Amino acid sequence: MKVLLIKDVYKLGRAGDIKKVADGYGRNYLIPQGLALPATANSIKLAEAIGHKASEKRAVLNNELKGVADILSGLQLEFAMKASETGKLYGSVSSQMVADRVKELKGIELDRHQIVLEPIRTLGEFEVPVHLTIDLIPLLQVIVHREGEAVKARPAKAAEPVAPAAEEASAIETEDSAEA
Repeated sequence: MKVLLIKDVYKLGRAGDIKKVADGYGRNYLIPQGLALPATANSIKLAEAIGHKASEKRAVLNNELKGVADILSGLQLEFAMKASETGKLYGSVSSQMVADRVKELKGIELDRHQIVLEPIRTLGEFEVPVHLTIDLIPLLQVIVHREGEAVKARPAKAAEPVAPAAEEASAIETEDSAEA
């Protein structure tokens, strides 16, 4: 079945696109939700106008959410969780937990469906994309550490020059040879 998308549909296409989809998906979801129309001769003529209006709306929405994206892209979230000796969590960090923490820290309300995250079940650092719009996808830094342990301070990536590490290694070798 061919449909004309009226609105942007995540992982399918942008408004104004004509897409071939499964009959059931088009008939039972896209059309009743108001996301698409059956691609008939008349609706195909509307495709360019729908696409143009949608791109204007998308540009306005992107401008409005640009500030939110800037705040989210630099955000680091920490979760203290109970974990086994092997680093496996007793439970998990879900997208709802991430959304709640963002609201608690920054006052920005996100829907859990905007956060693309399989539940985190191990200790570590993770980059989590947040789909604000089809074009704006900031990355959150999620750090999961063991409950009761301090988080190890992460060195700044720009402050890690490669040459001084080589100098330190040669200084250690000269100290070892001087002791011998």
